[in-house]
Amino acid sequence: MANTSTRTLRLLSLLQTHRYWPGTELAERLGVSVRTLRRDIDRLRELGYPVEAQRGVDGGYQLAAGAALPPLMIDDEEAVALAVGLQTAAQGAVEGIAESSVRVLAKVVQVMPPQLRRRVEALRAMTVPAGWGGPGRAGVDPGVLTTLALACRDSEQLRFSYTAADGRHTDRHVEPHRLVPLGRRWYLVAYDLARHDWRSFRVDRLSAPDGTGTRFRPRDLPAADAAEFVRAGLENLPRPYQVEVLVDAPAVTVRERMGRWSTVEEIDAEHCRVHMTTDSLDWPTMALGALDADFRVLHPPELLDQLHNWATRFHRAYAKGR
Repeated sequence: MANTSTRTLRLLSLLQTHRYWPGTELAERLGVSVRTLRRDIDRLRELGYPVEAQRGVDGGYQLAAGAALPPLMIDDEEAVALAVGLQTAAQGAVEGIAESSVRVLAKVVQVMPPQLRRRVEALRAMTVPAGWGGPGRAGVDPGVLTTLALACRDSEQLRFSYTAADGRHTDRHVEPHRLVPLGRRWYLVAYDLARHDWRSFRVDRLSAPDGTGTRFRPRDLPAADAAEFVRAGLENLPRPYQVEVLVDAPAVTVRERMGRWSTVEEIDAEHCRVHMTTDSLDWPTMALGALDADFRVLHPPELLDQLHNWATRFHRAYAKGR
């Protein structure tokens, strides 16, 4: 049987998941007797939680309306995940919940332990939304994110290992500026002290970041903001595929769903032309499939090959599931 404190938190969690719990079922879930359950309920009431009881053979318990949440008990990674998720929603990724996400984020941060609150607030303050849609790609270490965010906030020089696109490994010494979530990836914008220039680093290629303890005076970024700096750098990269597609949908609808990854030209009220420049055909394939509209590929022929391959795999999956 769990200790009293752990069992009390478990009881509170169960009470919050159901409107009403029969007493015997609740005691069974906790692995205690009905008498012990009554003592635990009394303990919750002493802590200020309004638990209502219904007596009799079918008696049970429920939290009264307006019961407050307990202090959050989450680890570092959960705190970062919570902050990133709420911040993404607050930036308008899901229509209609931006304002409520801001309120929830503020309330959640208030009840975090001081150490976690410091880490989460640093991540929020040092992240610049870029507006290209999509949260940061899964796989980025939350501990790395918070280390980078704290260094940005505290103007502390960083050292880390970095793997370039061609696989070369280098050690970097930088003055970190801001974090930017863009195109399902995270980027660190920083001044590279060895190369004497500004750089953007993909966080998923960055490892073992370590603060040096050396403070610095922030430099002027050669862009309107960190997000604009990252976008400009990505636009200058060579991209082998120039995609051109005719879509049977209004231009305004396609712009809303495909975001700033594409250029959308209106043909008439019900048709548009989409242009994309990309180093991978996976994104155009997924984006076009999510449009829920017919389309015709004009260029490149490799996209037609990819669509055929994907359609073949999807058809096999459909046939196996019937």
